Amino acid sequence: MRRTIVLTAVVGALALAAVGCGEPAPQAEVDFHEWSSAPDFRAGAAEGASVDGDTVQIGSPLGTVQHPAPDGGLRDYEYARWTSPLHRLGFPATELVTSWNAATPPGTWVQVEMRGRTAGGADTGWYVMGRWASGDADIHRTSVDGQSDAQGAVSVDTFTANPGAELVGYQLRVTLHRAVGTSASPALSLVGAMASAIPDRFDVPTSGPGGAWGVELPVPRYSQNIHKGHYPQYGGGGEAWCSPASTQMVVEYWGKHPSEADLSWIDPDHPDRVVDHAARQTFDHAYDGTGNWSFNAAYAATYGLEARITRLRSLAEAEQYIRSGIPLITSQSFREGELDGAGYGTEGHIMVLVGFTENGDVVVNDPASSDDAAVRNVYPREQFENVWLRTKRKDENGEVKSGTGGISYLIVPAGRA
Repeated sequence: MRRTIVLTAVVGALALAAVGCGEPAPQAEVDFHEWSSAPDFRAGAAEGASVDGDTVQIGSPLGTVQHPAPDGGLRDYEYARWTSPLHRLGFPATELVTSWNAATPPGTWVQVEMRGRTAGGADTGWYVMGRWASGDADIHRTSVDGQSDAQGAVSVDTFTANPGAELVGYQLRVTLHRAVGTSASPALSLVGAMASAIPDRFDVPTSGPGGAWGVELPVPRYSQNIHKGHYPQYGGGGEAWCSPASTQMVVEYWGKHPSEADLSWIDPDHPDRVVDHAARQTFDHAYDGTGNWSFNAAYAATYGLEARITRLRSLAEAEQYIRSGIPLITSQSFREGELDGAGYGTEGHIMVLVGFTENGDVVVNDPASSDDAAVRNVYPREQFENVWLRTKRKDENGEVKSGTGGISYLIVPAGRA
């Protein structure tokens, strides 16, 4: 089903002029759009691809390409391609993050690309947003470095438009690959993007009630810190695994989990081996880490869930999800002392928002905790909302750094509203 969600919010209070009232403060604008059904996919351009049910698969391949294998050799792959229609935005977007859900049997993988349309009517080139497979035996799952030009640049999972080249539309393109001599095919079930224009802001006003005060969801708790030193080849080990630990918590909240066969490569003495598994399955080779937002969503979708990366505008908006039984994974950065009770500072960290206290403070499963029992934390509403939604902050030396502006992973059972 094609879905477009456009969010607009006034940020801050009205700006007052010296005489009379000035213009409203800049707005935060977000557009999430996806293609995820047979009618959606038939509306796009299929080259060597076919629509099978609500998925896109390889039909009659266009040809073959060679791609590096993890062992250093080259492998031959047949490929087909699906390209979306142009999706027009109602505002000039400065950033874009893609999401995709796909099944990739052994010997198969997908490449996801984005092409933007600028206000002047010019199209950008195609940017690779990810080369992905659920396993790691066939390719290095990876983002692509070095994609920068006059229109913008890609950093890991995010395209940022240059000033004057903001996007007023975009297309997505997915190339499906399978090893020559096999009949398996990737099956693409969802591809979409979140485009946004978030005003620069160091401080974000605290939102009022959203209907979920006193609601807390029973999300499993996993500490990343008890995995310190585990499998450092996956982004440095457990102390860096906040994103896969958080993603795994929500996957298991929905009753999904890896099999014993999936976990067989992990030292049986390691606690919570599912976190080690999630770290391996979300590892981005070029980024050398497990925090690629799009890869974490794609990993969650391998369990039959639907997973997307989006932005939210307030904790009041987040409460609508909690009230509906849906936990949210959030991305934030802060100095030590900016979030009372955390006891640390971070350049970037992922948590699971699981509920709210009776007075509206935020209940999270924070994987940066000493053990699983300590994962549940309560953080002040005003502080949490600010460090999550702001786009600018100052570090300990007064240097201006960027914030994530309300990034959230939204993971739900297939078909859930």
